Amino acid sequence: MRTKSLKKNKINVITLGCSKNVYDSEVLMGQLKASGKDVVHEQEGNIVVINTCGFIDNAKEESVNTILEYVDKKEQGLVDKVFVTGCLSERYKPDLEKEIPNVDQYFGTSDLPQLLKVLGADYKHELLGERLTTTPKNYAYLKISEGCDRPCSFCAIPIMRGKHVSQTIEKLVSETEKLAKNGVKELILIAQDLTYYGLDIYKKRNLAELLENLVKVEGIEWIRLHYAFPTGFPMDVLELMKREPKICNYIDIPLQHISDSVLKSMRRGTTQEKTTSLLKEFRKTVPDMAIRTTLIVGYPGETEEDFQILKDWVQEMRFERLGCFAYSHEENTHAYLLEDDVPSEVKQQRAAEIMDIQSQISWDLNQEKIGQTFKCIIDRKEGPYFIGRTEFDSPDVDNEVLIDASKFYVKVGDFALIKINDATEFDLYGEPI
Repeated sequence: MRTKSLKKNKINVITLGCSKNVYDSEVLMGQLKASGKDVVHEQEGNIVVINTCGFIDNAKEESVNTILEYVDKKEQGLVDKVFVTGCLSERYKPDLEKEIPNVDQYFGTSDLPQLLKVLGADYKHELLGERLTTTPKNYAYLKISEGCDRPCSFCAIPIMRGKHVSQTIEKLVSETEKLAKNGVKELILIAQDLTYYGLDIYKKRNLAELLENLVKVEGIEWIRLHYAFPTGFPMDVLELMKREPKICNYIDIPLQHISDSVLKSMRRGTTQEKTTSLLKEFRKTVPDMAIRTTLIVGYPGETEEDFQILKDWVQEMRFERLGCFAYSHEENTHAYLLEDDVPSEVKQQRAAEIMDIQSQISWDLNQEKIGQTFKCIIDRKEGPYFIGRTEFDSPDVDNEVLIDASKFYVKVGDFALIKINDATEFDLYGEPI
């Protein structure tokens, strides 16, 4: 007599939000695979794990919509189980359980062992640093710390991610060696705050020492720095960047605003004068550094004068890369006590104005690149183009270099020397030499 075969579960992990979430999903998938589970990333699977973002309104909305979409699929019998983890779940678990009860279970940002148990897997401590990467094979994120100790008034990250905890240099070097063995050539360092790295475990800001150890890992050719807080920035990192070819001349330093009154209310611990001085020091020490920043407009109490100060400063600083967000009024943050008094349409208009200014700056800076040759990493082939990046560009957020695949061939995952022959505001066009 034949017995009905048991259906094999396939776990589909869906990642929303930032690169820190990408990293967390990769760790989860690595653990599941080590327990013999069939796991995929954003493909078909009968068990769904949604790793959510709860940072600002748009991200929360996307997370809720994704949960509702899969709950609906569960009701239709298209998937068997839906689990939710990540920042939204950490921040709003009681509300979510009440509003969307059809989710099988909600987990917070530090509940990985419990989530694995529900999925029928064991949390393996010996797997520290083992991940199932979801990025193109040539680059990977390395999360050097978790959480944040900064008191920024608008930010809910400490609520969702807790206090700052650095990973040891030994652990991070070991993880990097494993990535390099798997063909990773570019390492993107991420954290809620790179600047703070090491203070908790080494009693000093220790980013430079970490970098000195990471550059020794064979196979890693580029190391990129993301999310450095301006206050207390360890200046020895600049000297290292200047002399060490593996460290990209690139930094992501979210500055948020520049008007002194807004900075004070945001509790950023700095001023326009100090910030401008820091950026000038960056440019002086590493003259060809690309600086990426993000700004917030429409913060409570932001006047037309504050906004004008910000606009003038963006014009003056000529950032290579810049993103701008409309302020999102977040519960349980210090700024939530303030009146959200800038109308939504004014916020959007201000964000658009900043991006218009930046668009012109980007156009001008990109035109200067025509005729120059850059070492580029080739991420993928898309449509009629191979898509690469210079050391001054991070994946997903910055410029891309487009190479006509009908005329030229470059190997995906490798570096190539590309001569730039045309440019728009946010893309470069070139050919291999």
